[in-house]
Amino acid sequence: MTTTPTAAGRTATGRTDAPTRREQILKEAARLFAERGFHGVGVDEIGAAVGISGPGLYRHFPGKDAMLAELLVGISERLLDGGRLRVGEADGDPDALLGALIDGHIDFALDDRPLITLHDRELDRLKDEDRKRVRQLQRQYVELWVAVVAELYPDASRSEVRTAVHAVFGLLNSTPHLDTVGRRSMEELLRRLAHGAFGALGR
Repeated sequence: MTTTPTAAGRTATGRTDAPTRREQILKEAARLFAERGFHGVGVDEIGAAVGISGPGLYRHFPGKDAMLAELLVGISERLLDGGRLRVGEADGDPDALLGALIDGHIDFALDDRPLITLHDRELDRLKDEDRKRVRQLQRQYVELWVAVVAELYPDASRSEVRTAVHAVFGLLNSTPHLDTVGRRSMEELLRRLAHGAFGALGR
């Protein structure tokens, strides 16, 4: 599986290097923003979570708005980059590619749950330029999946395929609201559910 970086310095298959201080700040900011809301968290609290003073954060970010933008734009970029890498590695096999895309998104959904919550609650707080960038990246990511699924299910309309892709994203991105049943069990369940949802296009 492709090792695609996530917001906290991980890769899609696990930790391969120590997170930088900047990545530590982003990880803790995402967690705190998701738990208490963007306006419910102060710079000092984020600093304390990584062992530096609040003012010390300004050596890395100009403020909370910049952290939020980097978190949401950054994860959208990484998902799209990871998808494109998987396309390049699939060697024209749409079945293998869809499986790799599903597995990669499952890794994101399990490893970066705070970012899912953050996106749902705080996207509208981004500056227009950053919000438009997130939406643009997300559309490209969706269309990458649509192209793969359409090749596997040529009898389905483009509208049906796109709807199925969005439905699977909704399913996988529901992880912040799910009880944990263990990483391996959750991965296997989400994988079966995603493949089953796409399989419905062939009925």
